[in-house]
Order: sequence, then structure tokens, then C-alpha cells
Amino acid sequence: MSNATTELLRQRLAVLHADSIAIEDDSHLHAGHAGAKDGGHFRLTIVANVFSGKTTMARHRLVYDAVGDLMRGKIHALVIHARSPDEV
Repeated sequence: MSNATTELLRQRLAVLHADSIAIEDDSHLHAGHAGAKDGGHFRLTIVANVFSGKTTMARHRLVYDAVGDLMRGKIHALVIHARSPDEV
């Protein structure tokens, strides 16, 4: 499931026109966690112009809006590191 979920996540994030996207699947670190049985745990590092001048909360909203329904099923937890190009 994780490879498929990672690819779906990458496809959904394409709307943000990112300069770079790195996705790490940390699901194996959460084996046995009650909430982990239905969805995976992922770590996202994304760099995109759309984040320029936005607060962390606004950046996370953009990511969650792009990811959509994956957060209600295939993804249980998503750690987000969202940066603008001038911050890297």
C-alpha cells in the first residue's frame, strides 16, 4: 500500500507546482499503533513558490487541500516541511 500511497500523494501535490518533493514512508515505525492500521505515516518535504510569504498554517492548508481525501483513509499522519525556494 505504501508505494501506491506515496505515488498518489505525489500526484495530488502536483497542483502545487513544486520545485522538489521528497516523501518518506515512516509507517514501519508505527506498527501496532491503533490508528496506523487504516493508513500510513508519511514525512513530506516540499519546496514551492506557492509557499512564499505564507505562514506555516497557510502552507499546511495548501498541502492538505491538495492531498484531499487521502487524509481520511490512506494517510493516518503526515509530517509537513513546506518551504519556499528562497528558504532552501
